[in-house]
Amino acid sequence: MTWNGEELDFEAYLARLGHTGGTKPDLDTLRTLHREHVAAIPFENLEMMLGRPVPLELTALQDKMVHRRRGGYCYEQNLLFAAALERIGFEVTGLGARVRAGASSTRAVTHMLLKVEVDGELWQCDVGFGGDGLLEPIPMRAGAEARQGEWRYGLRQEDDGVLVLRTCGPEGWFDLYAYTQERRLPVDYVVMNHYTSTHPKSSFIRRPVMQKASPETRRRLVGDQLTVTRADGSTDERTVPVGELTDVLVREFGIELDADDSSELIRVHYAGA
Repeated sequence: MTWNGEELDFEAYLARLGHTGGTKPDLDTLRTLHREHVAAIPFENLEMMLGRPVPLELTALQDKMVHRRRGGYCYEQNLLFAAALERIGFEVTGLGARVRAGASSTRAVTHMLLKVEVDGELWQCDVGFGGDGLLEPIPMRAGAEARQGEWRYGLRQEDDGVLVLRTCGPEGWFDLYAYTQERRLPVDYVVMNHYTSTHPKSSFIRRPVMQKASPETRRRLVGDQLTVTRADGSTDERTVPVGELTDVLVREFGIELDADDSSELIRVHYAGA
């Protein structure tokens, strides 16, 4: 099995999501699990901030995100989700994307997403893009649009079969990332993960990043700046004092660090903030 779904502690994963429904390989199950995963497991890069490697073996992913109830970033999240879908019986293909959000030049292929086939139709799934990411799958076809909660998403096709995931705000459509349907294997994500988690130019090794998407808001904590964005473009922003950091991680993102990790994170990244 490509995603090691047979090794997944499936019942523990469903419990982490709060899932109580069925698990048939159908569209309703795919949508439900995608939505529940995004709601339950936040985007975060704290292992890198604590000076640790980011292992992608399923046992490590389960221990971190399921048993210790932490979050993760794209490879961690989507590899765990792929294992769960494979365990259920879905046909899952890994893909790679170039992130465009905020980019002034072409970036390398460093983002992971999934292609899932259901009843002969292809669906784009991605539980690991963070605050701007999909809440549910979207049909993987040019021109597809979907309203998910208060947010709008669409897929635009460019030359050479490139598909671009976009989200719509008060100022119009905004590109999130671009991808092709070239199949990527777990070993490809090991290489991408090494660059993303260690390279000096990677944005993920510079400062703590926590994100969480919901039907009404997009929450981000970047460094010590907490931002809550709504679909009408309005935002609430504030600086999080060091003394409130642990409580904010729990309250806003559901991330519970033990005392040692919390102290180390503050010592290395928030001293004097």
